[in-house]
Amino acid sequence: MKTLTLLAASAAALALTAAAPAPKVVVADAWCRPAPPAALAGGCYVTLTAGGDDRLVAVETSAADRGEIHTMSMDGGIMRMRKLSEGLALPAGKTVSLKPGADHIMLIGPKISLQEGTKIPLTLKFLKAPAIKVEAVVRAPKASTMPGMAH
Repeated sequence: MKTLTLLAASAAALALTAAAPAPKVVVADAWCRPAPPAALAGGCYVTLTAGGDDRLVAVETSAADRGEIHTMSMDGGIMRMRKLSEGLALPAGKTVSLKPGADHIMLIGPKISLQEGTKIPLTLKFLKAPAIKVEAVVRAPKASTMPGMAH
C-alpha cells in the first residue's frame, strides 16, 4: 500500500511540475542604431525583465546573416567587443538593459538597410522562457544624459 501511495504522490508532483508554465520575459524598447549602407554590422538594443531566473541565449533575424549577443568594455582607451557565447543572465525581477556602450545585440552581415524608420525582425530565445518575436525600429540614439556631455 505504501508503494501505491508513493507512486501516486510522485505522479501528482510530476504532473504539477510539467503543467507549470515557463517563466515569462517582458521585452520593452527594442531599437537598432542607423548604419551606413556598406556597414558589416549593426547594433540593436532592448530592455528585458524576466519573471524567473533565465538567460538570453540567442537572437535570430532574417535581416542579417546572424544575430549575436555581445558585451562591450573599454581597455586602455580601446573599445573591445566580444560575443557572449553562453548568453546573457536575466536575474528574476531585475531589468536588464541592452544599450549602447554595454551589452547589446549585433547584427552581423545586415541584409537590409539600417536606415531610420526601418523595422528589424528579431526573435529572442531564452533558456527557459518561450521565444519572443519583436520588431526593433531603427532610430538615432537619444541624446546623452551623461554628466559633462552637454555642449
